[in-house]
Amino acid sequence: MVNLIVTAQIEPPGITIEVSDRGIGIPQESQKHLFESFYRASNVSSFPGTGLGMSIVKKTVDLYQGSITVDSQIGQGTKIIVYLPIPIK
Repeated sequence: MVNLIVTAQIEPPGITIEVSDRGIGIPQESQKHLFESFYRASNVSSFPGTGLGMSIVKKTVDLYQGSITVDSQIGQGTKIIVYLPIPIK
């Protein structure tokens, strides 16, 4: 079981969304491929998935001219931070 923590903070001119877990972590060599369509890390073969989730997130973040960062340690979990600018009207 994985505990998932999601937080959001609005700080004009944007919003920061942080998603973190205390799961198995992503191997360092896999992190550079994380946003490639159909890519799955070497340590997730026993988990269901298609390898599309993070590539869809990245394309969406890029569409809104935002940024995404990943910090992950094997056995400790993963933290993903998404920043999306909010246009000021």
